[in-house]
Amino acid sequence: MTIPEHLRSPEPVDPARPQAPEDGHGTPGGPGARIAALADDLRDELVTIRRDIHAHPEVSRAEVRTTALLSDRLRAAGLEPRPLPGTGLVCDLGPQSAGGRIALRADIDALPLQDRCDLPFASTTPGVAHACGHDVHATAVLGAGLVLATLDAVGELHRPVRLIFQPAEEVQPGGALDVIAAGGLDGVSEIYALHCDPKVDVGQVGTRIGPITSASDEVSVTVSSSGGHTSRPHLTGDVVYALGQVITQVPAVLGRRLDPRSGVNLTWGAVHAGSAHNAIPSTGTVRGTLRCLDVRAWEFAGQVLHDAVEQVVAPYEVEVTVHHTRGVPPVENDEAGTAALEQAAREMLGPQSVLLTEQSLGGEDFAWYLTKVPGAMARLGTRTPGGRSYDIHQGDLRVDERAIDAGVRLLARVATR
Repeated sequence: MTIPEHLRSPEPVDPARPQAPEDGHGTPGGPGARIAALADDLRDELVTIRRDIHAHPEVSRAEVRTTALLSDRLRAAGLEPRPLPGTGLVCDLGPQSAGGRIALRADIDALPLQDRCDLPFASTTPGVAHACGHDVHATAVLGAGLVLATLDAVGELHRPVRLIFQPAEEVQPGGALDVIAAGGLDGVSEIYALHCDPKVDVGQVGTRIGPITSASDEVSVTVSSSGGHTSRPHLTGDVVYALGQVITQVPAVLGRRLDPRSGVNLTWGAVHAGSAHNAIPSTGTVRGTLRCLDVRAWEFAGQVLHDAVEQVVAPYEVEVTVHHTRGVPPVENDEAGTAALEQAAREMLGPQSVLLTEQSLGGEDFAWYLTKVPGAMARLGTRTPGGRSYDIHQGDLRVDERAIDAGVRLLARVATR
């Protein structure tokens, strides 16, 4: 696949940013030093690939071009990637007779948001952008795979590895379930992933034992009645007023019916009802997300939600339908897996590179893999030291591209420990 010339420049986005993090700290001639040298050789190419993916984002389950680009580069390295049903791919390398296969996972889909980063490699697809850093995730796992392939070719990779390039992380319940159903975890004994964190400086990673993200569900409540004139609300069910009660009271009910230590949070993101100031509409809908830090409370929250909505609207003589779509459980990092990431980070990125991260209310379908095999996810710093902190899922997201190199080193070292 030909990459446009304007995407090829390895020049940094911010010419004033500090120099790249210190190279690996492994013993001279040891695996850390070898990985660092191989990552150095790939740095400029990986920046170019990341920019190409960023310029051509594809939404969930439509990642055709992205899949082809990754597959072509792996084949050029002598590997044999296998397509997943639809989009995405897996690729095995290393000694196939050895046990204990380790998996490195990247998500590859973009968001239906307008790119506002104003860079030469900004999205060329209107209304679609890599605003969550999946272009960085994909490139880091690709780079780690290329490093490991070189080590394998000279007999220095002593355990089997699987690269997983997963589609559809941004939809619920997530493409991870599709990968698992397609056998993507067959033979895998542990799995690791990174997620961009624009609040953490490049060259650092955030880790945490136990839950690092939240359960996340989609909620939709539709209220309906016969409708009527705003001068006669007593003759019909007032849909707008009933929706208002749902919006304000249901989150409060959840806060009293569920253990507050579980961190239950119901936040509405969209409300639609009516089109005229003097007419009570016949239907209205409010949509939002239900998030929970604790998996046990998450399992109970759905029934509490249904009961709360029905009880809140009962006085208003309206009909109500609740759609609660189970999303993902929390990502629960294994203690041993977290330790492996931390050890690799300290060796490859420096002794001060590991931070304790907070538990996020964001959802991540990497959680589904961890219900099958142990492993861990770390937050990959993407902020230029001293620079602005951006936010994910925003069209102006910028990442310090040195994070790609840091991710390559970290993941490759985890796979060779």
